Amino acid sequence: MSSTLKPRRILPFAICATICLLAGCKSAPPPVAAAPQAMPVQVAPVTLSPVPNSDTYVATIKSRRSATMQPQVDGNLTRIFVKSGDVVKAGQLLMQIDPLKQVATVQQQQGTEAQKKAVYQYNQGEVERQRKLFEAGVTSKQAYDQAVQAYQNSKGDFDSSAAQTNTAKQQLAYYQIRAPFAGVVGDIPVHVGDYVSATTILTTVDENADLEAYIYVPTERATEVKPGLPVDILDNDGNVVVKSKISFLSPQVDNGLQSILVKAEIPRTTERLRNEQLVKARITWNSNPAPVIPVLAVSMVGGQTFVFIAEPKGDGYVAHQIPVNVGETVGNTYPVLSGLKPGDKVIISGLQFMQEGAPVKPLG
Repeated sequence: MSSTLKPRRILPFAICATICLLAGCKSAPPPVAAAPQAMPVQVAPVTLSPVPNSDTYVATIKSRRSATMQPQVDGNLTRIFVKSGDVVKAGQLLMQIDPLKQVATVQQQQGTEAQKKAVYQYNQGEVERQRKLFEAGVTSKQAYDQAVQAYQNSKGDFDSSAAQTNTAKQQLAYYQIRAPFAGVVGDIPVHVGDYVSATTILTTVDENADLEAYIYVPTERATEVKPGLPVDILDNDGNVVVKSKISFLSPQVDNGLQSILVKAEIPRTTERLRNEQLVKARITWNSNPAPVIPVLAVSMVGGQTFVFIAEPKGDGYVAHQIPVNVGETVGNTYPVLSGLKPGDKVIISGLQFMQEGAPVKPLG
């Protein structure tokens, strides 16, 4: 009898335990998710800094000492002593034109001069002889005067011949083409054996020490352009090669270009620029304070520039993406045209992992 009652007593306890267990599961609260940890980021405040107002133009570098070598005599080239690109000294021999014809002319003139000199020397002695005879009363005054006249004529004839001989000798120097100053030899379009004349261009010699940048400024800037304005000469990558200032302002407007020629001197220490080289010249008109941000803070998405700022929220900060308009770089910064205000904390690190609304911890 006792064995049949034992299962009946255990069953109610089991049912009650199951009900209590089910009731306990339904009333237990769900686990709370941990808050995301703030990402440490470097920030830079938006500050006001002088931003230049400038324009960039195509400029031509020109040498203030550039010579086009053309012969002053006709003849055939017999020697070319230099090649394009050679650095030459002032007076260095560049080319030789056949001088044989002129040498013959000089020799002929020297022979004529010798004849004139002999006549002159004879008449000089005859004057002295006629003077003594006249003083002794042997000859007449007329004979003495004739001797004097013959002497003066022969003297003038001899002096003229000597001058012609000297001119012919000087002409020989024209058959040697020499550098007018120290510089660099340009292209040499002629060859040995070519017949050259006064219209033939033999080569050029350029001195790269005294250079100027020729810049044509549109007439719309006529009221702003003036001597002394800063000019930056840039390379193809936009890097500053040399800093200069406007040193010359043309008083006239170029009718064809409707622009004004200005020049900027290039310091002698600059060796990267050459005569007739095309460069970019940036003229700075003025500078005004404007908000600036580091270049590292700006990212491009679909043609639009954005920045992330650390925006206060509750007891901390969150990342907030803002579209901005920026100008041309000034050093390592962008001038902000719109979208930010001074004091905003711009995030400059971890941008590749940044998301809108993510908690951040500014470090600087």
